[in-house]
Amino acid sequence: MTKALFRTDAYLRDAPARVAAHTPEGGVVLDATVFYPAGGGQPGDSGWLDWDGRRLPIATAIKGQGDDIILVPSEPEQLPPLGAHITQSLDWDRRHRFMRVHTALHLLSVVMPFAVTGGQISATHGRLDFDMPDAPQDREMMEAELNEYISMDARVSEEWITRADLEAAPQMIKTMAVKPPRGVEQIRLIRIGEETGWIDLQPCGGTHVARTGEIGGLRLGKIEKKGRLNLRVYVHLDT
Repeated sequence: MTKALFRTDAYLRDAPARVAAHTPEGGVVLDATVFYPAGGGQPGDSGWLDWDGRRLPIATAIKGQGDDIILVPSEPEQLPPLGAHITQSLDWDRRHRFMRVHTALHLLSVVMPFAVTGGQISATHGRLDFDMPDAPQDREMMEAELNEYISMDARVSEEWITRADLEAAPQMIKTMAVKPPRGVEQIRLIRIGEETGWIDLQPCGGTHVARTGEIGGLRLGKIEKKGRLNLRVYVHLDT
């Protein structure tokens, strides 16, 4: 089992770890990692592993069996040996951009309060698909509302509830395509804003910035129909 260090501190850029396993495909499993594995529309992290004067570039991270997280090298190279103590480091600029975009998509789901049917995150922009037939009429108002939430510099925090609590409040689940994992009794919630008067509250396993002001300027991108009841909306980071 890989301990997911990013769950408790999304700002942890590097950390020591021990090599727990190799995969037949040439991946590395650590006993603990700062690398977020691809999932929920968020790409896996990239970076590198250092040990004994050697460096192994990591292209991405993916989920393995159970709670294992597999680090996938950029090229077939010598892997750190089993049991080796290594230092892992993120491509921080790339990860931080994912965090900014991911948090921005939470705000987009507030500005457009419709069921979410899909989404994707990149280092420059993100998109959500909404279960709605027609495009909104006032793009400028939507963009202004998004940037107003950003200018509030609202706190982004996490808390945990039981599955029974979530089943008693199904309105918190906005995504139709991605559901909280079955068999898990503790569900992670991401809250934007304070406990009273919050802006958004929903289950999410991704990484986010600590305050909305950290997102920076945001602009609304293309809005297009992707089906009879599916509208795709893009948001872009200004820088």
